[in-house]
Amino acid sequence: MYQASPASNRSDAAERIGVLLVNSGTPEAPEPRAVRAFLARFLSDPRVVELPRALWLPVLYGLILPLRPRRIARKYQKIWSATGSPLRELSERLRAEIGNALAQRALAPLSVELGMLYSAPELRAALERLRDDGAQRLLVLPLFPQYCAATSGAVFDQVSAVLSGWRRLPELHFIADYHDHPGYIEALRESVTAHWEARGRTAHLLMSFHGIPERNVRAGDPYFSHCHDSARLLADELLLRDGEWSVSFQSRFGPAGWLKPYTHAVLTAMPARGVREVSVVCPGFAVDCLETLEEIDIENRAAFMGAGGARYEYIPALNAGTRHARALAELIAQHCHGWTPAGQGNLPRAARGTSA
Repeated sequence: MYQASPASNRSDAAERIGVLLVNSGTPEAPEPRAVRAFLARFLSDPRVVELPRALWLPVLYGLILPLRPRRIARKYQKIWSATGSPLRELSERLRAEIGNALAQRALAPLSVELGMLYSAPELRAALERLRDDGAQRLLVLPLFPQYCAATSGAVFDQVSAVLSGWRRLPELHFIADYHDHPGYIEALRESVTAHWEARGRTAHLLMSFHGIPERNVRAGDPYFSHCHDSARLLADELLLRDGEWSVSFQSRFGPAGWLKPYTHAVLTAMPARGVREVSVVCPGFAVDCLETLEEIDIENRAAFMGAGGARYEYIPALNAGTRHARALAELIAQHCHGWTPAGQGNLPRAARGTSA
């Protein structure tokens, strides 16, 4: 005889909203074996490396995975904390802060979970927890402000793959990007301003974004324009004049041309043209990770100072700060507006976002 599940007996089951936050992922430990396992998942995703599998997989398993994990593990060891991976810890804290901020908005009953694309906590398990909690409406927020097929596109693929095996599908809303959302830009402005007030302002602000292959942009990826839109909006909010700020791209991989200018090249050239003090912010990273804490704050700092720089300031990612959590809660509430009872979760008209 059929018996209803606990979730199906919930009085709020028809209204409960599930919010899934998604980040990329991280090795389980700063050791070569764990790094290899993570890279194998990450670099075998066709969204990440858009090459024919017959050409790419022999390179991945024959050259990259045998050679790179040990070197990358040493980088992780420089940033690993007593509580583990910074990306995982900060993403978990951000999830909790967003949940608190949403609870204060008196929205319909909701649950907030975090899933990773290529590591624990697994995206599939996060979706199943939301389902088991009674969520029949699902909002997915990739923690990547600027849309890129290699990140937000990969989130869509993995969410779709999980849902394809469900008997009952939730009503689904996917936030493709929030690169120009006022709350996000304001949180960035407050972060930069607070850093300058505490540490002193520098003559130049460099906004460094993760790079992607140039061919991806030629194929139609809006990432390059999204990065420049975010940078221009932040510069306007900071009242910066042309020449006081610039955009660059980091973390390139392989011999193909990637988005330019390259962050390392920009920083090493600055002292020779008279820019000896610089602040660097990475608006494309929701939380700090290997690419910000090691590549930007350690490697590129050393490169800039070695080229004759006098002062280098890394401005941390927005992380689990209250203003960041409020901005993302506002974004989520805006996209949940049609799902909430009348009079709840209303937002000011100034709030804007992009969804797919």
